[in-house]
Amino acid sequence: MSEITVRPLGEDDWQHYRSVRLEALRESPEAFVATAAEEESYDEALWRERMNRSERLVAEIDGRAVGVVSLGSAAATDSAAGELFGLWVHPEARGVGVATRLVKDTAERARARGHKQLVYWVGTENGRAVAFASGMGFRPTEYRRPMGVVSEEDGDEEIAMVLALGDDPGRT
Repeated sequence: MSEITVRPLGEDDWQHYRSVRLEALRESPEAFVATAAEEESYDEALWRERMNRSERLVAEIDGRAVGVVSLGSAAATDSAAGELFGLWVHPEARGVGVATRLVKDTAERARARGHKQLVYWVGTENGRAVAFASGMGFRPTEYRRPMGVVSEEDGDEEIAMVLALGDDPGRT
C-alpha cells in the first residue's frame, strides 16, 4: 500500500476541496446535513469564504484525494476547544488508516492553535463511529443535540465526544 499523506488546503485550493466535498456528499448522503445538489450551486466566492472559515485537510494516496476533514472552533465563546467535522474517507480507502491519519493530523493542528480539547459530534446510533472515536482517545460527554442529518429519523441525536489535547489526557 502506498503512503497516506495529509496536507492543509488553502483558499486557492477551493476547487479541489469542492470536488472532494461533493464526492463525499454523493457517496455518503446520510452522513451530512447538506446535499450535493445544494452545494453544487454554490459559487466560487462562497467556496473561498468556506476555505477561510475553517481549516480543511485532505488525505491523499498516490496523489489522489481519499479523505477530508475540517477543523474549526467548537464555539465562538470557547477558544479552548476546536471542533473536528466533515470527516469522510473514500470507500476504497476505508480500513487502511486514512481516518486515523486525518484525526491525528487534525488533533496536532488543533494543539498548535492552542486548543486544549477537540470536539467531535458523533451519532449515538452509529456504533462504528463511536468505537472509532473512542479508539482515538475521544471520551463521551453529557452533551447531546438532535441529529442534523436530513435522512435521519426524528429523535436521533449526536453526542459530543472530546479528545484532551493538553498534558493530562484524563481531563476533558
